[in-house]
Amino acid sequence: MVCGEFSDFGTAYYHSAVNYTSLGYGDLIMTPSWRLLGPLETASGMLMFGVSTAMIFAVIQRLVEARFVDLKE
Repeated sequence: MVCGEFSDFGTAYYHSAVNYTSLGYGDLIMTPSWRLLGPLETASGMLMFGVSTAMIFAVIQRLVEARFVDLKE
């Protein structure tokens, strides 16, 4: 909405969510001057899902290590 591509928040949010999750439906297409924003948002979303997954596993690993101290060698 900030760049003036969409008239309402719902449409802008839907377009952003589709790109961020890399679904890529293609039912909403931006003008040529803003078209590169979609792939950039997709790359950002993929990286953030990877970082989130790594953080979740790191937290779980620390919790398991703290809970089961007797399993440490």
